[in-house]
Amino acid sequence: MERDSKIYVAGHRGMVGSAIVRELQRQGYTNIITRTHAELDLCRQDQVEEFFEKEHPEYVFLAAAKVGGIIANQTALADFMYENMMLEMNVIHAAWKNGCKKLEFLGSSCIYPRLAPQPMPESCLLTSALEPTNEAYALAKISGLKYCEYLNKQYGTDYISVMPTNLYGPNDNYHPTHSHVLPALIRRFHEAKIAGTPSVTCWGDGTPLREFLYVDDLANLCVFLMNNYSGSETVNAGTGKEVSIKDLTTLVAKVVGYEGEICWDTSKPNGTPRKLLDVSKAKGLGWQYSTELEEGIRLSYDDFLNNPMRAER
Repeated sequence: MERDSKIYVAGHRGMVGSAIVRELQRQGYTNIITRTHAELDLCRQDQVEEFFEKEHPEYVFLAAAKVGGIIANQTALADFMYENMMLEMNVIHAAWKNGCKKLEFLGSSCIYPRLAPQPMPESCLLTSALEPTNEAYALAKISGLKYCEYLNKQYGTDYISVMPTNLYGPNDNYHPTHSHVLPALIRRFHEAKIAGTPSVTCWGDGTPLREFLYVDDLANLCVFLMNNYSGSETVNAGTGKEVSIKDLTTLVAKVVGYEGEICWDTSKPNGTPRKLLDVSKAKGLGWQYSTELEEGIRLSYDDFLNNPMRAER
């Protein structure tokens, strides 16, 4: 990408999209175009095609998605599948029809099988059954990845995809039940600290192992790959380090300053038992993450305290 290339970031108000915009601006890119949902409904094919015909972006970062935690994924299966399938197909297809030079599709590590080898290499995609708790979202993301791959094979496009591990950071969703585990813990412990609650109950039993990547590190990788990678196989984005939910919970409580008891509700689902990405491909391309977990949680807690709109989501 040239510094004045026309770059469209889809989903620029979300956690990932806003981080990509920040990273592009930090690196001196000056021609970034965005649209709010009110201005452009990506689920509407007619609106998306009109936008691409008018704007003709040279590069597209497709970071728009309907996202949520375990409970949200289990209760809105049809919505997760429909909205994600529609918006990604509309954007990718319109980009191809209008001669977009390069597109980068943002997926999720939930596309990999529930019992995939650990750490999970990119090659394990579609080798066994998915995690049932977020199957609808995973199927939608796999479809977007495969559509990029098929366009590359059939039409010679240069469309790439990135599969991030669990993300956190500025502009996250801190909703108590519809957010991911780390922001939900930040909110829960903060509210317990303010209220003086003697104990906090967390979901599951704390045994699952998870990997967390600070979203600004992901954005740095996304821009790096747009400039340095071509290929139909996806690229994993992570730290290569894992932590148990129990240890994560203790760390969040420490950062927030909550000193009460932590209890576990084993009637709530754990989700996938272990989820660690094999990040050797990204490392081999010359990229490495930079934000350690405790520092990232501190930055996220600061965002929670100073970003009231996000805290209310």
